[in-house]
Amino acid sequence: MGSITEVFKNDPLHLDSAIPLDFDTLKSVPESHEWALEPSNHSLDSSKMLPVIDLTHPDAPHLVAHAARTWGIFQIVNHGVPLGLMQSVESEARRLFNLPTQDKMKVLRSPENLAGYGVARIAPFYDKCMWHEGFTIHDSCVGHAKILWPHDYESFW
Repeated sequence: MGSITEVFKNDPLHLDSAIPLDFDTLKSVPESHEWALEPSNHSLDSSKMLPVIDLTHPDAPHLVAHAARTWGIFQIVNHGVPLGLMQSVESEARRLFNLPTQDKMKVLRSPENLAGYGVARIAPFYDKCMWHEGFTIHDSCVGHAKILWPHDYESFW
């Protein structure tokens, strides 16, 4: 099996499915993004709540593996990442996603690549389009940062 970059080159996204919805100009919900609502009973069922895993728990590796297999997502607590670093990362993410759409499109992920602005690689597996935009970093993001902020890119990377 090759690298993830090789896999993406061998199975590229079509450009029309790689571009996120332009939230800045949206006036109504396009049919392509209308997902059926599931009935809700409005009760708090702990089996339907996002798993929260404490990394200090002795069984943390098993809990992470189980959450990844059953949910595909989970929250980690007591991970040791300094609060200041987390706040800095969140600030830079907000700076990126607050850019006008035309600026973010300058670093649109090409169909055969992993890094850049665009939709998730899993998007083509669904009948409807996802309500999200994303920015994937693979290796270094200096090149993309220089395009987005030519005179102020250092804090992003």
